[in-house]
Amino acid sequence: MKIAILIVFAYLLGSIPSGIWIGKFFFKKDIRNFGSGNSGTTNTFRVLGKAAGLIVFAMDLLKGTLATCLPIIFHLDVNPLWFGLIAVIGHTLPVFADFKGGKAVATSAGMILGYSPLFFFYSLVFFLIVLYLSSMVSVASIFSAIFVTLSSIALPYIWPAILPTHNWLLTLVCFLLTCYIIYRHKENIQRIKAGTENRVSFGLNKKEK
Repeated sequence: MKIAILIVFAYLLGSIPSGIWIGKFFFKKDIRNFGSGNSGTTNTFRVLGKAAGLIVFAMDLLKGTLATCLPIIFHLDVNPLWFGLIAVIGHTLPVFADFKGGKAVATSAGMILGYSPLFFFYSLVFFLIVLYLSSMVSVASIFSAIFVTLSSIALPYIWPAILPTHNWLLTLVCFLLTCYIIYRHKENIQRIKAGTENRVSFGLNKKEK
């Protein structure tokens, strides 16, 4: 019974539409009507600004982290990744937003943070490097998802200080989320090919399109 209740809680936690609520409550805007129409962090940055974007990112990240930590908090003998995955499903199919959610990147990262902080920061470094080199959040998100999946297999053998043991569930979850993230970025991929994808400005003569 406790596990069932926590599964529902993890889903509801993931279903919190951070970008939509922040936009409506503080800016009187539904961000789904602006920019890319997505309710996630990147569109929040573009539509509502850096402060709102950072808050939404933190909320979406911590949803995955808290959900993943539920078995630890309540002393359950269950792989925490299951609860993190449920939160990601909630984020992508939120009951509070007509089952139309984000692209799962931030909440998936939060799941990794809850499962292994070292693995999270290792992956974050890769994400930031790709983001800086490409200036495109979509490119960084896709390549980071692939990188995390491959690292979940290789790290226990080449760098066990980061990820001591190989967990097949971690690899499976990462692989499934990578497929989903690539699918959700299909329009971004088309814009990348066309050379019209939005870019991030780092203040070094890189202008956002």
